[in-house]
Amino acid sequence: MTEKEYNEHPGVRRSDLWKISESPEKYLWAIQHPVEQSPALVFGSACHKYILEKEEFDKEYAVSIPVDKRTKEGKALWETFCEQNADKTIISADDFKTISAMREALMNCKLASSLLYGKGKTELPFFWKDKDSGELCKVKLDRLIRLDRRFVVVDYKTAKSAQTDQFVHSMIKYGYHLQAAMYTEGVMKAKKLKYRPDFIFVVQEKTEPYSVNVIYVPNESSVMQYGYDTFRELLGTLHKCKELDQYPGYLGMFGDMNEAYLPGWVSLADGDE
Repeated sequence: MTEKEYNEHPGVRRSDLWKISESPEKYLWAIQHPVEQSPALVFGSACHKYILEKEEFDKEYAVSIPVDKRTKEGKALWETFCEQNADKTIISADDFKTISAMREALMNCKLASSLLYGKGKTELPFFWKDKDSGELCKVKLDRLIRLDRRFVVVDYKTAKSAQTDQFVHSMIKYGYHLQAAMYTEGVMKAKKLKYRPDFIFVVQEKTEPYSVNVIYVPNESSVMQYGYDTFRELLGTLHKCKELDQYPGYLGMFGDMNEAYLPGWVSLADGDE
C-alpha cells in the first residue's frame, strides 16, 4: 500500500488523536486545514524512507543538483531538473549526505540493524474498528518482527538526543506512548492475538556521530498502560465530539472557565533554613 493510499483510507491515526490532547478544536482545524510539510518534517520523512526502504527512495525523492541559479544556464538546468522530478520531493545534497551517514551508523550498530533489517515486515498497515466506540482506526508500522515467537513492533525515530532519559521525556511530550499502545492494539485486533505485543524504539540522533539507542517498552509496563489509557480517553473524546457535532477548545464542552493552579515543581518552602 502506498502512502497516498494509506492516507486516503478511512480511519483515525495516532497523530490525529494526539491533536485532541491539545483540544478537539485543534483536531478539527488540523483536519480541515492540512498544511505543507516543514523542512524538518520533509527531512524526517526522507530519512525514514531511506532508512527503512532504501530501494524505494528514488521513486519518491530526488536529490538536488549543484547549479548556479543566478545564471541563465543554471536556471535552465534547474527548471529541467524540477520538470523531470515534478512528482517527487526534492531534498538538498547536504541533507542526503546526512541521511546516508545516518543509515551507515545504523548498519554499524548490531542490535539496531538486526531490528530494522533482519527478518520481519516493513511499512505494514493495519485497520480495525474499535469495539467500544465504533471508531475506525488505522496504523502503519515501521517494522513487525518476532522475538521468542511473539510479535514485536519496532519503530524508528530521529531525535535531538537519543539518551534514554531525554528520549523518555520526548516520548511523553510528543505522544509516543500513545503510539506504542495504539500500534500494538492494531496488531492485536488484526491478528486476533491474546496478548499485547512489546514495542521497541530505535532512536538515532540527527547530528554526528549519529548515535543510536534502542529503548524497550514491555507490554506490561507502566508506559504501555499509560499509553493505552491515553488512547482510550482520546478515542472516547473523539467519538463524543462526533456524536454531539461539537469540538470545544480550551473552555470545554460547556464553556466553563479554568482555574489557575501551582504546578508540582513549584515549592512554597521559605529560603534556606
